Amino acid sequence: MAATPDLLFGLRNNFYLGAYQAAINSGDVQNLKEEDAIERDCLIYRSYIALGSYQLVVNEVDSSAATPLQAVKLLALYLLSTDNKETVISSIREWLGDAAIGNNPILRLIAGIIFMHEQDYNEALKYTNVGGTMELNALNVQIFLKMHRSDYAEKQLRVMQQIDEDHTLTQLSTAWLNLAVGGSKIQEAYLIFQDFSEKYQMTSLILNGKAVCCMHMGNFDEAESFLLEALNKDAKDPETLANLVVCTLHLGKPSSRFLSQLKLSHPDHMLIKRASAAEESFDRAIQTV
Repeated sequence: MAATPDLLFGLRNNFYLGAYQAAINSGDVQNLKEEDAIERDCLIYRSYIALGSYQLVVNEVDSSAATPLQAVKLLALYLLSTDNKETVISSIREWLGDAAIGNNPILRLIAGIIFMHEQDYNEALKYTNVGGTMELNALNVQIFLKMHRSDYAEKQLRVMQQIDEDHTLTQLSTAWLNLAVGGSKIQEAYLIFQDFSEKYQMTSLILNGKAVCCMHMGNFDEAESFLLEALNKDAKDPETLANLVVCTLHLGKPSSRFLSQLKLSHPDHMLIKRASAAEESFDRAIQTV
């Protein structure tokens, strides 16, 4: 018997690789089972969130929508305003404690994403660690790398490789781990991003991946060209701006404009927080002289 075609493969792949508008545009997939239709809608709304259209998601997902869509709406509310954070976190804890819906994989995924934003990695792992989907497994890899536990990330990656070694998320997770490990693994990570760029639409995510590999290998001129190409695709992408700050500093070029753009569009970015902390330390040191 022939295998059933995966009607959502293109949509999923576009989302995983950061081609969010393409994901939205390829979302008109008909004749889906109810479960698949919910997954399609979740991916489309998460693409809108990735593009910063939080209010659209809040407006369109009503109270009668399925649990996974309600979870995605919570993510949109969380990112829409810092005023919503406490309410969202309270709601998500309540839902996770509900036996009827608490084990829903999308709800657990969104909880993991929110607690990762909060930098509460142990809390995130409470809900993601058991896995269950490739996205949850990939999120676990990211969380472990944020915790500087590449050993745990590698174990999680092995689970993904056993399920599907060629899956886009397995390949992405391999590249993330290789970047964290460094050394000869950087070239392997670069080849993964290069393979993506040959097979699929070029995105900021792929270009940033290639650029970070180049920076690790000391090829800052090449990294800069990838990052400027990424900037042309999305002038507000925080990772592009942050990587440009680092890259231009290494090239001895002015980086203040990229830092200012990042500060305006993403004031909570880790690089901005570090820069502010360094400025405060410097100011305190000056006052003591």
